[in-house]
Amino acid sequence: MGTQGEFQDLYRHGFARVAVATPAVRIGDPAHNAEATAALMQEAATKKALVCVFPELGLSAYSCEDLFHQQALIEASEQALKDLLAQTRKLPVAAFVGLPVQVDGLLYNCAALVNRGRLLGVAPKTYLPNYREFYELRQFTRGDIAVAEEIRLAGQKAPFGTDLLFRHAELPKLVLFAEICEDLWVPAPPSTFAALAGATVIANLSASNVVVGKHQYRRELAANQSARCIAAYLYSAAGTGESTTDLAWDGHAMVHENGSLLAESRRFATEPQITFADLDLDRLAADRMRQGSFGQSMRRHAGETTRFRSIEFSLPVPRGRLPLQRHVARLPYVPDDPATRDARCEDVYRIQVQGLATRMRASGTKKLVIGVSGGLDSTQALLVCARAVDELGLPRSNILAYTMPGFATSTRTRSTAWQLMRAIGASAEEIDIRPSCLQMLKDLGHPYAKGRKVYDITFENVQAGERTSHLFRLANQNGGIVVGTGDLSELALGWCTYGVGDQMSHYNVNASVPKTLIQHLIGWVAQAGGFDAAVKKALQRVLDTEISPELVPGGQRTEDTVGPYELQDFHLYYTLRFGYTPAKVAFLAQHAWKGKYDLKAIRKWLGVFLKRFFETSQFKRSAMPNGPKVGSGGSLSPRGDWRAPSDGNATAWLADLARVPKD
Repeated sequence: MGTQGEFQDLYRHGFARVAVATPAVRIGDPAHNAEATAALMQEAATKKALVCVFPELGLSAYSCEDLFHQQALIEASEQALKDLLAQTRKLPVAAFVGLPVQVDGLLYNCAALVNRGRLLGVAPKTYLPNYREFYELRQFTRGDIAVAEEIRLAGQKAPFGTDLLFRHAELPKLVLFAEICEDLWVPAPPSTFAALAGATVIANLSASNVVVGKHQYRRELAANQSARCIAAYLYSAAGTGESTTDLAWDGHAMVHENGSLLAESRRFATEPQITFADLDLDRLAADRMRQGSFGQSMRRHAGETTRFRSIEFSLPVPRGRLPLQRHVARLPYVPDDPATRDARCEDVYRIQVQGLATRMRASGTKKLVIGVSGGLDSTQALLVCARAVDELGLPRSNILAYTMPGFATSTRTRSTAWQLMRAIGASAEEIDIRPSCLQMLKDLGHPYAKGRKVYDITFENVQAGERTSHLFRLANQNGGIVVGTGDLSELALGWCTYGVGDQMSHYNVNASVPKTLIQHLIGWVAQAGGFDAAVKKALQRVLDTEISPELVPGGQRTEDTVGPYELQDFHLYYTLRFGYTPAKVAFLAQHAWKGKYDLKAIRKWLGVFLKRFFETSQFKRSAMPNGPKVGSGGSLSPRGDWRAPSDGNATAWLADLARVPKD
């Protein structure tokens, strides 16, 4: 994957392009419908999709009713399938198409998988609706009572049954299964057991008429099934051309991936439609691997899953420059949608407050000790302290807040800290740590104590350690607990002083909150957190301050050393949440951050991240204090989401990073 062309190929990074299509049909005219289907298959192949899903009974049209009892329509549908196979024999796409199929004197509502002129298999519908406006039992037979396991159709022999899995030979994570419309509406859809048997991409060929509100229910149903199955769900419903004698059709097609909607058609379109989405097959595999209950379900339902038959098919995988056509959020920990983002911030804030309040009740302490620097992390922790004592009915003066200026503390952050502590109503004090730090530097024989401007790691950590040492002794003296302020991003990068330093506290409310989310949290609290105007003004000043540890005179930017937090949080999310290879993380980052960070910058900072995360910082996380987990993006607690050896190395990850082009 060393060349740009190879690196820019989405298929080389575990993605697969799929399509859901809705042709304009003519009732009882399979020849026309086959032509319409072939045209959309051609478009799918042109756009490099591997799989395309069409609606239920799309070759005949769904709303034929008793016309399905006419032999002429059944035979014309079979001939249409035969013609479609001939017309598409050179198209590198596998398509599920719907048609009525007569087997052993019985008629079945079927999904046929066609691929480059071959009929790979035919899956009959299991559950037939026979209520309200649907009377399918009048025309069709349930698929699960069929005896035949192989049929001859459209001039070819093909496997037949409700137990067919189609495995792509070149992409082993792409395993297809088809169910039909009502199969999704039952308590235990066939796709549930197909997923447990290995299916990762589920196709639903549907008719599904539209009534008020049904499209939303349909969307939720498909989303939930994709989430339960940890699979992709490709749904295509009948649209224009179907009979409106008693019903209406909206041509609703959509693609879900593990609960997330990736793409959706325009409803009520009067022209043919095709909708594309790029599936992340690696994500599905990673989630199944991590969710132990999925494997337990496989064991529990072994009787249902072992009956499935696997059919391998070969289909050329597109190669070359093929950019990703999928939204990838720049800030995966922060929702793009403002309303969703506000709800996320509220949840995180409440979790932090509940965690701290519970710890106070359990320990019997009524006082909190916290260091306030005027920066992002200590500000958010102070806000949590304020709300926690409010909930416990304690005065905010029980928050013992200290600002502790060192050798490089700026006037701005010092005054901001004071402004914030006073506005919150905490018991605010200042302790100048420079005399005690200077004494320690003298004891160590450090050059700075002799007047030399040596600002090394010892110089920095003496200050960080002195602050923490003061806080713990103040907690002893006042019968309180030290509230930690370090965040998830700093823990991931090892950007904290171990032991007697900012790595340690009695309880760390920010432990699983990344830096990018903390910025939004403070902004949300400023607007909706119930604090007065003075607090809001102080919070805005914090948000306007550049991120710096302020340990070295002359200016110190954290991101010059560890990299941009927004980019490192991106790397952390996809490394921690899904275990992606560095090359895939870089591919996603380039797609998400196009226009701000080029591939060279991404490669550089990802290398810094990998080295710090996998090799130099785990010992700090192995001894981290308690703190509440706030999101599904994970935490780094050694008792929960991340258990790793402290003496590991980053060799394998750095080797994979070398696959990323240098320019």
